[in-house]
Amino acid sequence: MLRVSSNPVLDTVVKLVATAVAMFAFVFVVMVPLYDVLCDALGINGKTSGQAYTAVQAGVDESRSITIQFVATNNEGMPWEFGPSVTRMVVHPGASNDTVFHARNPLPRPMVAQAIPSVSPSRAAAYFHKTECFCFNQQPLDAETATEMPLQFIVDRDLPADIKTITLSYTMFDVTDMVSGSIAAR
Repeated sequence: MLRVSSNPVLDTVVKLVATAVAMFAFVFVVMVPLYDVLCDALGINGKTSGQAYTAVQAGVDESRSITIQFVATNNEGMPWEFGPSVTRMVVHPGASNDTVFHARNPLPRPMVAQAIPSVSPSRAAAYFHKTECFCFNQQPLDAETATEMPLQFIVDRDLPADIKTITLSYTMFDVTDMVSGSIAAR
């Protein structure tokens, strides 16, 4: 048993601080990687790959149509106006598809944002491949300016037949304070 001093109050405080530090370390050192491994193993959370997909020649399956829905939200405190140019597309598996999202920074100062994607149903995430996406990089935007952010994707031909609709949602986060140095180099 840990005994620091003969003062029981001091012993209790030391034990509580040590327990709090251990709990904090467990959450950030063990739980985050464990969560990622568990999500990958079970195919949950709708996480998509964080890197560009390299298309392989497989042909387009024109006998199937898949509805893609686009949803955009801002994290709490993110002031940007952010949304898709279209909220719904009908695509064929294997075909390359393009769309655009719009963003506008209404503030009188430059900001940097990062979009985090999610796919629903979560088991469709393995079949939804982005070949170009604004979510791959942080997005700097000058004060009171707007931009178009391209998205190119392919729905895999091996998408299970019972999946007829895929929802791709993005949440935009303000990462200005996390960018080291000045606003991201352009």
